[in-house]
Amino acid sequence: MSDTVDWEASAYDRLADPQEEWAREVVARLELAGNETVLDAGCGSGRITRQLLERLPSGRVIGVDGSAAMIEQARAALGGDDRVELRVGDLLALDLDQEVDAVFSNATFHWILNHERLFGRLFAALRPGGALEAQCGGEGNVAEWERAVEAIAGDERFVAYFRAMPSSWNFASVGDTQARLARAGFEAARVWLQRKSYSPPDPREFVRVVGLAKHIDRLPAELHDEFVDAVLGSMVRPLTLEYVRLNITARRPA
Repeated sequence: MSDTVDWEASAYDRLADPQEEWAREVVARLELAGNETVLDAGCGSGRITRQLLERLPSGRVIGVDGSAAMIEQARAALGGDDRVELRVGDLLALDLDQEVDAVFSNATFHWILNHERLFGRLFAALRPGGALEAQCGGEGNVAEWERAVEAIAGDERFVAYFRAMPSSWNFASVGDTQARLARAGFEAARVWLQRKSYSPPDPREFVRVVGLAKHIDRLPAELHDEFVDAVLGSMVRPLTLEYVRLNITARRPA
Protein backbone atom coordinates (compact mmCIF):
# COMPACT_ATOMS: atom_id res chain seq x y z
CA MET A 1 0.00 0.00 0.00
CA SER A 2 1.24 3.46 -0.88
CA ASP A 3 1.90 5.92 1.95
CA THR A 4 1.64 8.93 -0.34
CA VAL A 5 -0.82 11.75 0.19
CA ASP A 6 -1.31 14.97 -1.72
CA TRP A 7 -0.35 18.22 0.02
CA GLU A 8 -1.22 21.89 -0.04
CA ALA A 9 2.02 22.52 -1.86
CA SER A 10 2.06 26.32 -2.01
CA ALA A 11 1.21 26.56 1.70
CA TYR A 12 3.84 23.97 2.60
CA ASP A 13 6.44 25.83 0.56
CA ARG A 14 5.63 29.01 2.47
CA LEU A 15 5.84 27.30 5.88
CA ALA A 16 8.83 24.98 5.43
CA ASP A 17 11.50 27.24 6.94
CA PRO A 18 12.62 24.77 9.64
CA GLN A 19 12.79 21.89 7.17
CA GLU A 20 14.95 23.98 4.82
CA GLU A 21 17.22 25.14 7.64
CA TRP A 22 17.78 21.61 8.97
CA ALA A 23 18.32 20.25 5.45
CA ARG A 24 21.36 22.47 4.97
CA GLU A 25 23.29 20.31 7.44
CA VAL A 26 22.37 17.17 5.48
CA VAL A 27 23.23 18.68 2.09
CA ALA A 28 26.61 19.71 3.53
CA ARG A 29 27.34 16.07 4.45
CA LEU A 30 27.24 15.03 0.78
CA GLU A 31 30.73 14.65 -0.69
CA LEU A 32 30.22 16.02 -4.19
CA ALA A 33 32.63 16.99 -6.96
CA GLY A 34 29.85 18.91 -8.72
CA ASN A 35 29.20 16.63 -11.70
CA GLU A 36 27.18 13.88 -10.03
CA THR A 37 23.57 12.79 -10.40
CA VAL A 38 21.72 12.99 -7.07
CA LEU A 39 18.28 11.61 -6.22
CA ASP A 40 16.22 13.95 -4.04
CA ALA A 41 13.94 11.35 -2.44
CA GLY A 42 10.84 13.27 -1.38
CA CYS A 43 11.73 16.56 -3.04
CA GLY A 44 8.57 18.36 -1.93
CA SER A 45 8.16 21.89 -3.27
CA GLY A 46 11.77 22.09 -4.46
CA ARG A 47 13.18 24.38 -1.78
CA ILE A 48 15.88 21.86 -0.85
CA THR A 49 16.34 20.69 -4.44
CA ARG A 50 17.62 24.20 -5.14
CA GLN A 51 20.30 23.71 -2.46
CA LEU A 52 21.40 20.49 -4.16
CA LEU A 53 21.63 22.20 -7.55
CA GLU A 54 23.93 24.81 -6.04
CA ARG A 55 26.33 21.96 -5.21
CA LEU A 56 26.07 20.48 -8.73
CA PRO A 57 27.12 23.10 -11.30
CA SER A 58 27.74 20.40 -13.93
CA GLY A 59 25.60 17.64 -12.41
CA ARG A 60 21.91 16.96 -12.14
CA VAL A 61 19.14 16.18 -9.66
CA ILE A 62 16.26 13.73 -10.03
CA GLY A 63 13.47 14.87 -7.71
CA VAL A 64 10.78 12.34 -6.81
CA ASP A 65 7.74 13.02 -4.67
CA GLY A 66 4.46 11.18 -4.13
CA SER A 67 2.44 14.40 -4.26
CA ALA A 68 1.50 15.73 -7.70
CA ALA A 69 0.85 19.13 -6.15
CA MET A 70 4.37 19.24 -4.70
CA ILE A 71 5.92 18.34 -8.04
CA GLU A 72 3.85 21.03 -9.75
CA GLN A 73 5.10 23.56 -7.19
CA ALA A 74 8.69 22.40 -7.68
CA ARG A 75 8.36 22.68 -11.46
CA ALA A 76 7.14 26.25 -11.10
CA ALA A 77 10.21 27.06 -8.99
CA LEU A 78 12.82 25.03 -10.88
CA GLY A 79 11.34 24.14 -14.25
CA GLY A 80 13.65 26.41 -16.18
CA ASP A 81 16.75 24.54 -14.95
CA ASP A 82 17.71 21.71 -17.31
CA ARG A 83 19.82 20.10 -14.58
CA VAL A 84 16.71 18.88 -12.75
CA GLU A 85 14.20 16.18 -13.61
CA LEU A 86 11.03 16.11 -11.50
CA ARG A 87 8.62 13.21 -11.36
CA VAL A 88 5.62 12.06 -9.32
CA GLY A 89 6.31 8.68 -7.80
CA ASP A 90 6.04 6.45 -4.75
CA LEU A 91 9.47 5.81 -3.23
CA LEU A 92 8.33 2.29 -2.31
CA ALA A 93 8.00 1.59 -6.04
CA LEU A 94 11.06 3.58 -7.12
CA ASP A 95 12.54 2.33 -10.41
CA LEU A 96 15.00 4.72 -12.06
CA ASP A 97 16.33 4.38 -15.60
CA GLN A 98 19.90 4.75 -14.36
CA GLU A 99 21.77 4.45 -11.09
CA VAL A 100 22.55 7.68 -9.23
CA ASP A 101 25.73 8.74 -7.47
CA ALA A 102 23.99 9.76 -4.24
CA VAL A 103 20.60 9.76 -2.54
CA PHE A 104 19.52 12.71 -0.42
CA SER A 105 16.33 12.93 1.62
CA ASN A 106 14.95 15.39 4.15
CA ALA A 107 11.76 15.23 6.25
CA THR A 108 10.32 12.38 4.18
CA PHE A 109 11.13 8.91 5.53
CA HIS A 110 8.94 9.27 8.63
CA TRP A 111 5.88 9.47 6.36
CA ILE A 112 6.74 6.03 4.92
CA LEU A 113 5.68 3.05 7.03
CA ASN A 114 7.73 0.31 5.32
CA HIS A 115 11.38 1.22 5.80
CA GLU A 116 12.54 -2.27 4.82
CA ARG A 117 11.20 -1.81 1.31
CA LEU A 118 12.21 1.87 1.21
CA PHE A 119 15.87 1.15 1.91
CA GLY A 120 15.81 -1.71 -0.59
CA ARG A 121 14.57 0.58 -3.35
CA LEU A 122 17.10 3.30 -2.49
CA PHE A 123 19.93 0.74 -2.45
CA ALA A 124 18.90 -0.44 -5.92
CA ALA A 125 18.88 3.18 -7.17
CA LEU A 126 22.49 3.81 -6.09
CA ARG A 127 25.59 2.96 -8.08
CA PRO A 128 28.20 0.84 -6.28
CA GLY A 129 30.01 3.17 -3.89
CA GLY A 130 27.12 5.64 -3.88
CA ALA A 131 26.13 7.48 -0.69
CA LEU A 132 22.87 7.92 1.19
CA GLU A 133 22.46 11.05 3.33
CA ALA A 134 19.09 11.59 4.98
CA GLN A 135 17.27 13.13 7.91
CA CYS A 136 13.71 12.49 9.10
CA GLY A 137 11.70 12.22 12.28
CA GLY A 138 13.09 9.61 14.67
CA GLU A 139 12.12 7.84 17.88
CA GLY A 140 10.53 10.34 20.28
CA ASN A 141 9.86 12.93 17.58
CA VAL A 142 7.15 15.50 18.52
CA ALA A 143 5.93 13.07 21.20
CA GLU A 144 3.49 15.49 22.84
CA TRP A 145 2.06 16.39 19.44
CA GLU A 146 1.68 12.73 18.48
CA ARG A 147 -0.20 11.98 21.72
CA ALA A 148 -2.51 14.96 21.19
CA VAL A 149 -3.34 13.92 17.62
CA GLU A 150 -4.04 10.32 18.64
CA ALA A 151 -6.31 11.45 21.48
CA ILE A 152 -8.36 13.82 19.31
CA ALA A 153 -8.56 11.26 16.50
CA GLY A 154 -10.36 9.01 19.00
CA ASP A 155 -12.97 11.66 19.76
CA GLU A 156 -16.51 10.66 18.76
CA ARG A 157 -16.64 13.52 16.24
CA PHE A 158 -13.76 12.09 14.22
CA VAL A 159 -13.14 8.46 15.14
CA ALA A 160 -15.24 6.96 12.34
CA TYR A 161 -12.94 8.53 9.75
CA PHE A 162 -9.77 7.13 11.28
CA ARG A 163 -10.79 3.56 12.24
CA ALA A 164 -9.06 1.93 9.27
CA MET A 165 -6.23 4.44 9.13
CA PRO A 166 -2.71 3.01 9.53
CA SER A 167 -0.14 4.87 11.59
CA SER A 168 0.50 8.35 10.27
CA TRP A 169 4.21 8.38 11.05
CA ASN A 170 7.13 6.00 11.35
CA PHE A 171 9.50 7.51 13.89
CA ALA A 172 12.14 4.79 13.80
CA SER A 173 14.85 4.07 16.35
CA VAL A 174 18.58 4.12 15.70
CA GLY A 175 18.90 0.36 16.24
CA ASP A 176 16.02 -0.58 13.96
CA THR A 177 17.30 1.75 11.24
CA GLN A 178 20.83 0.35 11.40
CA ALA A 179 19.47 -3.18 11.11
CA ARG A 180 17.22 -2.31 8.17
CA LEU A 181 20.04 -0.55 6.33
CA ALA A 182 22.29 -3.59 6.81
CA ARG A 183 19.60 -5.96 5.54
CA ALA A 184 19.18 -3.76 2.45
CA GLY A 185 22.92 -4.09 1.78
CA PHE A 186 24.27 -0.75 2.99
CA GLU A 187 27.59 -0.58 4.79
CA ALA A 188 29.43 1.95 6.95
CA ALA A 189 26.10 3.13 8.27
CA ARG A 190 26.09 5.86 10.90
CA VAL A 191 22.71 6.62 12.43
CA TRP A 192 22.10 9.15 15.20
CA LEU A 193 19.41 11.29 16.79
CA GLN A 194 19.44 15.08 17.08
CA ARG A 195 17.03 17.22 19.09
CA LYS A 196 15.60 20.45 17.71
CA SER A 197 12.79 22.77 18.85
CA TYR A 198 10.54 24.94 16.73
CA SER A 199 7.84 27.45 17.66
CA PRO A 200 5.84 28.23 14.51
CA PRO A 201 4.86 31.90 14.07
CA ASP A 202 1.44 30.78 12.81
CA PRO A 203 0.79 27.59 14.80
CA ARG A 204 -2.61 26.84 13.33
CA GLU A 205 -1.53 27.06 9.69
CA PHE A 206 1.73 25.23 10.36
CA VAL A 207 0.16 22.20 12.03
CA ARG A 208 -2.71 22.06 9.54
CA VAL A 209 -0.41 21.96 6.53
CA VAL A 210 2.77 20.34 7.83
CA GLY A 211 1.62 17.96 10.55
CA LEU A 212 -1.93 16.86 9.77
CA ALA A 213 -1.91 16.20 6.01
CA LYS A 214 -2.83 12.52 6.33
CA HIS A 215 -5.61 13.22 8.82
CA ILE A 216 -7.09 16.12 6.86
CA ASP A 217 -7.07 13.92 3.76
CA ARG A 218 -9.53 11.53 5.47
CA LEU A 219 -11.94 14.08 6.89
CA PRO A 220 -14.81 15.80 5.10
CA ALA A 221 -14.14 19.48 4.44
CA GLU A 222 -16.60 20.65 7.09
CA LEU A 223 -14.54 18.93 9.81
CA HIS A 224 -11.08 20.18 8.81
CA ASP A 225 -11.07 23.32 10.94
CA GLU A 226 -12.77 21.61 13.87
CA PHE A 227 -10.15 18.86 13.95
CA VAL A 228 -7.20 21.28 13.74
CA ASP A 229 -8.68 23.46 16.49
CA ALA A 230 -9.30 20.45 18.72
CA VAL A 231 -5.71 19.22 18.40
CA LEU A 232 -4.24 22.66 19.04
CA GLY A 233 -6.64 23.29 21.91
CA SER A 234 -5.36 20.22 23.73
CA MET A 235 -1.76 21.43 23.71
CA VAL A 236 0.21 23.91 25.79
CA ARG A 237 0.40 27.45 24.43
CA PRO A 238 2.47 28.99 22.99
CA LEU A 239 3.09 25.96 20.81
CA THR A 240 6.62 24.57 20.77
CA LEU A 241 7.26 21.37 18.87
CA GLU A 242 10.07 19.21 20.20
CA TYR A 243 11.59 17.46 17.22
CA VAL A 244 13.93 14.46 17.29
CA ARG A 245 15.66 14.10 13.92
CA LEU A 246 16.97 10.72 12.77
CA ASN A 247 20.14 11.22 10.72
CA ILE A 248 21.39 8.56 8.31
CA THR A 249 24.78 8.30 6.62
CA ALA A 250 25.34 5.09 4.65
CA ARG A 251 26.97 3.78 1.49
CA ARG A 252 26.38 1.05 -1.05
CA PRO A 253 29.50 -1.15 -1.19
CA ALA A 254 31.77 -0.42 -4.15
